[in-house]
Amino acid sequence: MSTEQTPRTPSDPSVGSTDLETLVGEWLTVPDLAERLGIRLTDVRRLLEDRDLLAARVGERRVISVPAAFLDEEGPLPALRGTFTVLADARMSDDEIIEWLFTRDETLPGGPTPVEAIRAGFKTEVRRRAMEEAL
Repeated sequence: MSTEQTPRTPSDPSVGSTDLETLVGEWLTVPDLAERLGIRLTDVRRLLEDRDLLAARVGERRVISVPAAFLDEEGPLPALRGTFTVLADARMSDDEIIEWLFTRDETLPGGPTPVEAIRAGFKTEVRRRAMEEAL
C-alpha cells in the first residue's frame, strides 16, 4: 500500500476549513498582523480590502486570519497581489486561492508550493500556472 497522497485541488469539495488550516500551518490574526507590521488595525483591514493580502476564517472561533507566509519582514509579499487577481479572475474564492498557493506541486522551481516558489523569486512561473487555471 502506497503512503503517497494525492494532492487536492481547490475545486475538491472534501477540502474544508480545517484542512486549509492544516495545509497553511502558521496563521496571523488581524491584531497579530498589526503588531508584527507595526501598523494600526485599520491599516491591516485596508490591506485586506485592497487585496494586498487574503484571509480566511480559521480556528474554533472562525477568526479572520492571514497565512504568515504571505509576509516578509517589510509587509505583504509584493508578488502576491497580481497572483491573487489572476486566480480570482479564474473565479476562485479566497479560500480556494489560499489553498492553491499552499498545495504541493513538485514541478515548480523554487519550492514545492506556489507560495514558496514566489518567495524564491519565481513569480512569473507561478503566474503562468495561475493563468492556466483561468482558462
